[in-house]
Order: sequence, then C-alpha cells, then structure tokens
Amino acid sequence: MKKFIIIVAAVLLPPLAVFLKKGIGKHFLINLVLTLFFFVPGIIHGVWVVTK
Repeated sequence: MKKFIIIVAAVLLPPLAVFLKKGIGKHFLINLVLTLFFFVPGIIHGVWVVTK
C-alpha cells in the first residue's frame, strides 16, 4: 500500500515522491529541474526512481 501511495505522489508531485524515496540528493535535484521546466519528463523520472 505504501508503494502505491508513493507512485501516486510521483504522478501528482514528482519531486515529493523522489524526496520521500531517496532524500535530497542528485535524483531529487534532477527531478526538480525536470518538473519545473518540463512536467511530463519529471513524472517519468519520478516514477522510474520510485519503482527501481
């Protein structure tokens, strides 16, 4: 159930999901930039980070 909630968060707020899964680091910064400039790649990257 927890993984499902994080995947839903990755679709709605990708940086939040990456932060919850990995903390503040390179994945969070990459996702934040992708989400700010291009929302869909931010979602893809967020789901990828959360599910791997």
